[in-house]
Amino acid sequence: MTPIQQEVFKYADGSTQCEGLVCRQANLAQPSPVVVICPHWNGRDALMDENAMRVARMGTIGFAADIYGGHATATERDACAALMTPFVENRGKLRERLRATIAAAQRIPGADGRRIVVIGFCFGGLCALDCARAGFPGVIGAVSFHGLFTPPNLGTQGKIDARVLALHGWDDPMAAPDSVRALTKELTEAGARWELDAYGNVAHGFSNPSAQDRANGIFYDAIACARSWSRLESFIAECVAHPGQCPAPVAR
Repeated sequence: MTPIQQEVFKYADGSTQCEGLVCRQANLAQPSPVVVICPHWNGRDALMDENAMRVARMGTIGFAADIYGGHATATERDACAALMTPFVENRGKLRERLRATIAAAQRIPGADGRRIVVIGFCFGGLCALDCARAGFPGVIGAVSFHGLFTPPNLGTQGKIDARVLALHGWDDPMAAPDSVRALTKELTEAGARWELDAYGNVAHGFSNPSAQDRANGIFYDAIACARSWSRLESFIAECVAHPGQCPAPVAR
């Protein structure tokens, strides 16, 4: 197996210092597409770094982003909520942090800034969708794993040029069927090329082996996890092979 190189990559959003992790195969051809990994509500923890390693094995640069800043992480529910809530309640703040993150991804040595796919898990799924909604230059794909679907309500939504893939557990209590339908309506009206993979009898957090809270509808599902990662791999390949099929986005 080709060795994976890891490097801490620091960037900033205003006065907030962020610390991401860049992963790539040794001797990876340049310029290379970048897959930005937006974290679950725990922050950029070991699982997100592992996901960056995983996409690096697909022949891309994996970039585990630090959305909270300061490499802040948590494990307890209240602490995770305290980190996430300011961004969920202030989507303008979240958009600016994401803007800084995408700009940082484009500055990674050897990166192809015109071929960026953003993926995210739970809260990170919301981040990935918001990158597509914002029309950040270079973002050609966005993938949400058991993500939140609430629109940002930051004015009129412009055309979405990035391809969008939602990988969704149908029994996810944080994204009920009404919100799924609302998302598909939103994406359709924005002219997005979108796909939805929905897994029956699957709930929130299905890609996280540590998710074991069935009482709250949060639990790992090995089959859904494997299927979602298989679809991700083909989606990334499609996006980076044909980036010119999407018009250049206009940042909002």
